[in-house]
Amino acid sequence: MSSCSGNCGSCSSKGSCSEEKEPILKSVKKAVLVLSGKGGVGKSTVAASLAVTLAKQGKKVGLLDVDFHGPSQPTLFNVSHLRMSGTADNKMVPLEVAGIKLVSIGLLLDNSDSAVIWRGPVKMGVIKQLLEEVEWGELDYLVLDFPPGTGDESLSACQLIDCPKCAVIVTTPQEVALADCRKCLDFCNQVEVPVAGIVENMSGFVCPDCGHRHELFSSGGGARLAAAAGVQLLAQLPLEPVFLQQCDAGNLVDGLADSRIISSEMERVASAVL
Repeated sequence: MSSCSGNCGSCSSKGSCSEEKEPILKSVKKAVLVLSGKGGVGKSTVAASLAVTLAKQGKKVGLLDVDFHGPSQPTLFNVSHLRMSGTADNKMVPLEVAGIKLVSIGLLLDNSDSAVIWRGPVKMGVIKQLLEEVEWGELDYLVLDFPPGTGDESLSACQLIDCPKCAVIVTTPQEVALADCRKCLDFCNQVEVPVAGIVENMSGFVCPDCGHRHELFSSGGGARLAAAAGVQLLAQLPLEPVFLQQCDAGNLVDGLADSRIISSEMERVASAVL
């Protein structure tokens, strides 16, 4: 069995190894890694909203759900009942939704409620397949939605993705999330992935009746994290009931269109990754 890690750039045999192949994502101009150190911060919603925002700007966009144990993208786009198809040469064909090419393990399982129980080496192999054996076509951006933390999925993807890339770090204002996101920023530094900036999610609550914004958690956490890391605070996304209800119903696209504040903040994020 080959011991190749897939990371030719850091391999001492680069240039002489018989296993060295052409770039995996040669038709993708840029990959955007949406990361968080903490679970439950709304990272998948940010990744989906970013993909939709870029697509609305006329960009060719792919969205890859790399959270194998809890894929959320099929739910956000109301396609959990659909399955990806294949081609005659065993390539996988993404679902086309809202102008986005969507790929998720949730679109490959026979039962969307089945648990995925994989060890690290299996995850790396599947990530390689999803990058290499999917008919992505020409893309301006491939947005990747990762599970929380700095484990197998994010490390494997960083090693395998050979096109230009950047990271967007998602946090909430509380210190319990900020502490983990500091580790995420250090991860990006160690694997040499530029950080486009920080998105502070759940940043206050917008009352649907009066329209006023109320701070439910600590405030200013995202700004402090960005300042300490020397990166931009890209957006502060409030808890907006109408948008959240639309996401739960699988209508993220409509929810984004109906929420002026969320859509305008996401446009700032999209501008930062261009």
